[in-house]
Amino acid sequence: MTAAPTLPRFRRADGAAAILDGLEAAGAAVLEDGLTPAGRAEMEAALAPWFAIAPPGDGHFFGRRTRRFSALFHKAPVTAALAIDPLVLDVAEAVLGAGTRACDCIQLNLTQAIGIGPDEPAQHLHRDDDFYPIPRAGELMVNALWTLDSFTAANGATRIAPGSHRWPRTRVPAEDEIAVAEAPAGAVIFWRGAVRHGGGANRTNTLRRGVVMSYSAAWLAPAEKLLLSIPPETARALPERLQRLIGYQIHRPNLGWVEGRDPLDWLHGRVGPVAAAGDNLTPAQQAALDALTHPR
Repeated sequence: MTAAPTLPRFRRADGAAAILDGLEAAGAAVLEDGLTPAGRAEMEAALAPWFAIAPPGDGHFFGRRTRRFSALFHKAPVTAALAIDPLVLDVAEAVLGAGTRACDCIQLNLTQAIGIGPDEPAQHLHRDDDFYPIPRAGELMVNALWTLDSFTAANGATRIAPGSHRWPRTRVPAEDEIAVAEAPAGAVIFWRGAVRHGGGANRTNTLRRGVVMSYSAAWLAPAEKLLLSIPPETARALPERLQRLIGYQIHRPNLGWVEGRDPLDWLHGRVGPVAAAGDNLTPAQQAALDALTHPR
């Protein structure tokens, strides 16, 4: 009998490079000590009232017994710490190639708290990047799922097909090719956007809760319109790194400006009805332009 596949597992002390190696090999990985017990309790307390009132989905894919809600930084400001966790950001930027020609910077693709309810069947295995109908020269997305409860095979732990980021897009995994991402409460489960995965079936009588922070290249349309779901008055109080991640940034060259300027300036009232447009070029483009306009 073939043993069930497993996912590589790490601790914070292992560092981003080790996690990246795991994500390259398996397409997914578990960071077992994402949150301290006190940090997890703080997140749980802030999100519990929203889980209590969130309605279940009305379709098969998102789950008719699964509760979901977004706009997390507005509903529960403490979740900002999850989105800008330094280790998670290091992993996300490395997977997506931030700072390269293909990806000048990254953004938050979506924020979502998910509670899989009792008797919810397993979700259809899917790739999160399927909604981008373009050729893929590199990874477009990477996700970090923070576990508020222990994830087990019984309560709906995420099911992941290791290595499926390298498969043909049409290949569907057999049951013995699927790993169950069991993890303690306070862990982080990473998976690449090209990996086949889905929520597991919850055969217990309690809600299985987690928080997803999904990152993508900032030149893509995000799944969640965070510039609408996070009001400007809330965004102004967020750390600057998070302001940029939710969309107040320019992806050079010239994607996402307001009046030709950095939208972060608009957020803080530094852009009026009209403004002097900036070039917003990549360093390589600026150097090439400088060589043309100021030849030696």
